[in-house]
Amino acid sequence: MISLASEFTDAKGLHARGWLFFDAECKFCTRAARWIAPALRKRGLDIAPLQDPRVGSLLGLSHEELLREMRFVLADGTHTGGADAAVAMAHEIAWMRPLIWLSKIPGAMDLMRRVYRRIAANRRCAAEGCAAEGRAADAASRRV
Repeated sequence: MISLASEFTDAKGLHARGWLFFDAECKFCTRAARWIAPALRKRGLDIAPLQDPRVGSLLGLSHEELLREMRFVLADGTHTGGADAAVAMAHEIAWMRPLIWLSKIPGAMDLMRRVYRRIAANRRCAAEGCAAEGRAADAASRRV
């Protein structure tokens, strides 16, 4: 069991056999983590923010490395990030199993990693509507 306090679980010192760590400063990531949390909790897993100061030392990663992608950690010490974390979660959640099958197709994991990196690089846009911000910036530049 891994013990970690989480403001998102409303329990301090909660023990779980694994954790999904996500970027709590990203609305898109937070919504996704809260959406999948019930399925994880049924299986003895939980969610917590990457920003928790204990996560970096738990995983042996710098703050910058942590925030690049979600992380999935099991009690046996194995941890994965990004698309690999999604596939690792699929081993735990039956309705996600098609992701495992997809990952076994030659070249599919590379594609899944590229797609994940692209989403991760633009995750704040997904949450906050960058298109609207871009139109506002264009309008402001035309006024100058």
